[in-house]
Amino acid sequence: MTFYTENYITNHQQVNSVVNYILILISLLLLLATSLYYFRHRLKTKYRDLGIIFLLLLLIFSGLQITNLEKNYTQHTQATQMQPFIRAVARDHHLKSSQVVVNSPTLTDGIIVRFNKQDYRVNFSPSGDNYTLTRTHVVDHHVNIQN
Repeated sequence: MTFYTENYITNHQQVNSVVNYILILISLLLLLATSLYYFRHRLKTKYRDLGIIFLLLLLIFSGLQITNLEKNYTQHTQATQMQPFIRAVARDHHLKSSQVVVNSPTLTDGIIVRFNKQDYRVNFSPSGDNYTLTRTHVVDHHVNIQN
């Protein structure tokens, strides 16, 4: 079972979008090069065909990047909701926020909070403004903490 610290939740950044940016840039450069060759040699249609292929690749990679940006925005907003919760649990139990770990980077009903080597299940009210911690026991005691 994997638990996450507040530090991990706040500083975790997705780096897979860098690869998409590189692929978009390469596709754009190849599209420009084939366009120049096509305009220089209009009778050779292979440059036009290559230009169409690179344009389609550019559109595909751009669509993937937009999807990744939306996913990263959603993860960022969920992480900002998790930080006050971790701090509230730490304050209520007279702990440092670094001593509280959760098993999900998103704030949902039923997550498990661990502090003082004990696990608690979180139940939120329907309005989400208060919570209840219920002592629970995990089946898999092998814990991986992401810092």
